Amino acid sequence: MATLADRAVGAIVGAAVADAAAQPLHWIYNLEKLDSLIGDVEAPEFHQPSANPFYRIATGRNSCYGDQAFVVLESLAECQGLDVADLKQRTYQMFGPGTDYDSTENAQYKPHEGVKKSYPIYSSWRHFSIKDFLANMEAGKEETGSLEDDQIDGATKVAPLVALYTGQPDMLEKVEDALRVTQNSDTSVVAGLTTARILEQFILHGRKDHVVETVMAELRRPDRESPTDLDQAMLSFLRKVLDNRGGPHRTVVTEVFSNN
Repeated sequence: MATLADRAVGAIVGAAVADAAAQPLHWIYNLEKLDSLIGDVEAPEFHQPSANPFYRIATGRNSCYGDQAFVVLESLAECQGLDVADLKQRTYQMFGPGTDYDSTENAQYKPHEGVKKSYPIYSSWRHFSIKDFLANMEAGKEETGSLEDDQIDGATKVAPLVALYTGQPDMLEKVEDALRVTQNSDTSVVAGLTTARILEQFILHGRKDHVVETVMAELRRPDRESPTDLDQAMLSFLRKVLDNRGGPHRTVVTEVFSNN
């Protein structure tokens, strides 16, 4: 029987492995292209060679999502808890000037620009929130998180934070403080907090039915921890997840949850 500590470690390792496993097929939005690559393959994880249309790095390496989670983990371990100042410095050192993320091609990329003829680049891909973070650090700003970027980065790096603070009353506060280092958007933060609430249930209890329903009930409580103005919107999204969980994956993703 796995202990709480086992499950906490499993959350961190599982997130890191999953990110690396998906990285070679990352951001392939052309479904015909994706089908031609994996067809009926039952285990497309760690695809070789990489077919990522934007950037190419070795199979087995983490993407920018996974590297952000690693920086959080490293800072928590070295500081024996969340130290926002340390996390800022480590994040800058991981993604800043002179690193594998320092690419002219990537720096020139604009939102929704699509795949250029000069792509893929043969280095890591720096995300928009990280670009904003670096600019804010270099400008000497106290609040370093991106005000504009509300993509999924925050939710992908909560595992080390939840693993350390599971069951503690300030868990969500710690998660929010860490997320706002690179993303100061309320949308990205509430997505990260909701992810943390769900993950905490599994770390605390292991395999458990009705976790999403449990979190939804928690979000309805007037006295809930770390309330936000967007909690009701998250309730709506979670209800949509439950309503569509029996549907074909591709249909649900492209027709129900499409952001195009």
